[in-house]
Amino acid sequence: MEQEVTKRLPARKRTSIVLNEQCSVIATLKLFATKWKPCILCYLSEGPLRYNDLYRIIPNISRKILSEHLRELERDEVITRTQYDPKRQKVDYALTEKGRSLLPLLNQLQDWGMLHLNNVLTIRQMLDATLN
Repeated sequence: MEQEVTKRLPARKRTSIVLNEQCSVIATLKLFATKWKPCILCYLSEGPLRYNDLYRIIPNISRKILSEHLRELERDEVITRTQYDPKRQKVDYALTEKGRSLLPLLNQLQDWGMLHLNNVLTIRQMLDATLN
């Protein structure tokens, strides 16, 4: 018996962009899950910091990336940017209430990492090593 070959219609691409934006996990990860944003949030959890302070204490971050991430976090209302003196460009960055609400999540990620990864520092150890 000869098998009949049927043509398959090409699959239609789904508009997953809309679905991705509606997924709470993806929306949260888009907000802060980059290489450097959690680090920025951890340092700002100690209190307001200036741009150069952040640049000095975050290892291996470029000025361009730090600026981009600070702008994005400010746009997403996770941090605030307060300018004190326009002439001297004195600016502080601080966590907003929305930003502080991410800290328990970062602590949970830390707890998971401490259980499942070798030779990692806690957030407190990282802050102590770089802020002092």
